[in-house]
Amino acid sequence: MDEPRLRGRRRLRILTWHVHGNYLYALSQVPHDFVVPTRPGDPPGYAGLGRGFPWGANISEMPAQRVRDEAFDCVLFQSRAAFERDRHELLAPAQLALPCAYLEHNPPEPHPTGTRHVFRHDRGVLVHVTHYNALMWDAGDTPVRVVEHGVVPAPGVAYDGSLARGIVVANHLARRGRRIGADLFAWARERVPLDLIGMDAGALGGLGEIPNMDVPAFVARYRFFFSPVRYASLGLSAIEAMLAGVPVVGVAATELPAVIRNGVDGYVDTRPQRLVDCMRQLLADPALARQWGEAARRMARQRFGIGRFVEDWLDVFSLLVEDRLSGAPGLPDPGRAARACAASRACGRRAVS
Repeated sequence: MDEPRLRGRRRLRILTWHVHGNYLYALSQVPHDFVVPTRPGDPPGYAGLGRGFPWGANISEMPAQRVRDEAFDCVLFQSRAAFERDRHELLAPAQLALPCAYLEHNPPEPHPTGTRHVFRHDRGVLVHVTHYNALMWDAGDTPVRVVEHGVVPAPGVAYDGSLARGIVVANHLARRGRRIGADLFAWARERVPLDLIGMDAGALGGLGEIPNMDVPAFVARYRFFFSPVRYASLGLSAIEAMLAGVPVVGVAATELPAVIRNGVDGYVDTRPQRLVDCMRQLLADPALARQWGEAARRMARQRFGIGRFVEDWLDVFSLLVEDRLSGAPGLPDPGRAARACAASRACGRRAVS
């Protein structure tokens, strides 16, 4: 790992969980040491690292029963089960008092505006992956930070676009239903050629699951990427597509409208027919698709680059271990962060939080 990036910061040992493989791989680019607990039978959150990513030496597995006997500098929770239930079983009293962060991957459920987040800790910060999520969650008086996604670019992947079809990337789309846009995918597929990849994609006639590290090159063959999602976080697969130079067409919901600029690097709308019309335009005009995709690639490299992501997380962990959460700069309230993001979009410049 790149020790100079610590710039005088102490290297930390951090306990976290394996919830989303792609996100954990990005997080492991931060030059601290991460420990992931495992349990026999690979229950959710305890399946270990697996072989799907080229993990570095700074992330390791540990049997869950050993965690309470180990020394950590802070804890990064990534699920409600780990925070509300598992920590009391896994952690010793001194570990429960360690500074901690809760990484919330999703927008609120069951109610989009009236749901209070479960995270409360005297030495804790709630971290959201999008400004939309931060705006929607009720965090009470808990300090909040937004760390937007960062993606490690896939080496050697460039837009091809020769496959005159669209691609949708979603896990368990059939089971997750309307919230993730299963019905919109089915409706659009009757009107334009679309393929689906992801876990259990076969249930909807899709192509199946593609190994994580192979997804960007697989998607880069397609003319465009389609996001039918009504209500979920900004998908890492959409960012990977943009980094590969693939234009994104999607439902104008949650964070996506704050990312895509219509007619510049993609197209978003709440009217399905308009989305299909745009898809048909890209299928008929490969040069336009390439133009939008190149603009998307430039934007994604700037906004979702792994370097910015690493720096943001270094700042979060420094605030935690130095007990500088109270009144700390760079911990904006969600409403201010969302307004700044919207204002920057209207003025055509990137927000600085």
